[in-house]
Amino acid sequence: MHAFPVVCENSMEQLTVVSRRSRVASLVASGRGQRKPTEVRWLITLAVISGLLCGCGKEEAKPQAPGPVQVVATKVTPRDTPVTFEYVGQTQSSHQVQIVARVNGFLEKRVYTEGSLVKKGDVMFLQDAKPFTATLNAYKGALAEQQARLQVANDNLTQVKPLAAMNALSQKDLDDATGQQQAAAAAVETARANVEQAQLNLGYTTITTPVTGLSSFARVQEGQYLNGLGSLLTTVDQVDPIWVNFTLSENDMLKLRAEQASGQLNLPKADTYVVEVVLADGSLFPNKGRITFTNADFNQQTGTFLIRATLPNPGAALRPGQFVRVRVSGATRPNAIIVPQGAVMQGAQGHFVFVVDKDGKAQMRPVEAGAWNGDDWFITKGLSAGDTVITDGVMRVAPDASVKIVESLAKGEGSAKDAKSGAAPADPSAKR
Repeated sequence: MHAFPVVCENSMEQLTVVSRRSRVASLVASGRGQRKPTEVRWLITLAVISGLLCGCGKEEAKPQAPGPVQVVATKVTPRDTPVTFEYVGQTQSSHQVQIVARVNGFLEKRVYTEGSLVKKGDVMFLQDAKPFTATLNAYKGALAEQQARLQVANDNLTQVKPLAAMNALSQKDLDDATGQQQAAAAAVETARANVEQAQLNLGYTTITTPVTGLSSFARVQEGQYLNGLGSLLTTVDQVDPIWVNFTLSENDMLKLRAEQASGQLNLPKADTYVVEVVLADGSLFPNKGRITFTNADFNQQTGTFLIRATLPNPGAALRPGQFVRVRVSGATRPNAIIVPQGAVMQGAQGHFVFVVDKDGKAQMRPVEAGAWNGDDWFITKGLSAGDTVITDGVMRVAPDASVKIVESLAKGEGSAKDAKSGAAPADPSAKR
């Protein structure tokens, strides 16, 4: 029997041939006692020929080579880029005043509305003024009495002086008259000071606010006795302008200085930074401010430096104690290279991007990523001017894959936005 050169590409068809041969062998074994040897040989020959025809009569269609992957790309162009730093801050009153009682007495009335915006000079509390009015009147009477005595002493001295000059009176008489006049004058000054003090005390019974700001709740009630040594009545917080405090860590401070020394960062002259505030709901506070204070002391407990910005706050839109995000702008990065965040992937060897070479193929390029700038990422190493970086469709690209640059990808196509999940299938070190 001649041998037939056969190559069976389909494993299922090979199993079919083996199965048919097994069935033929079983038939031969079962009918060995009934059929003649010639018939058995013919059966075996027919089975082998049919198996070869089944295995080699079908040819599979070869898969077609895939076309180029459609991607969106951008050309790297270094340029001076403004930099914005963001921190967590907290608002603080620019001037908090404690409203206290300055004289002893009973609280007669609370005039202001708790929590309202009060203006400088507004009356907030009234103490019982009747005792102080009586005291003032008494001191005024004492002053009038001393002034009368002074007038008598002056008249007496006026008469004694010419007589003493004519030796009609002794020098002792002149000295006594002079001393009485001076004592009377001093008594008048003491009485006048008592009157002024009584007037001040009477004025202290009307308690006003020295600043314009938001008032707090009253800590005393009407009819309560107040101690003039410092009974706290309430507080008033000046909120226009308002302070925003934030901190800068020691590591960030050293990093900024190193980047400035290496020329990677240009800081504004005279620290003329512009400060913006982002509220809790993501909205931007309309008024901008400036940095007005930087603490020279390093906080050893938190490892930070305190920085304060001052912002105009008409209408008290910002309240003391709020947590906000502080954006500080004014610095620039010269000749900076930035790419969208979705173009930067991360694998076992670090960050990388895909660039398109001159042959239209995607090549993986390791890069060193810096800080974020909005939706972009600063690239400090790995890219140069003129490189074409794939920004959308990165998830469908593999090294040396042919790509076609389009303006945008159709809906449903893989995009660089999917890369934000952190996967990096194109990294050769990762398992596919």
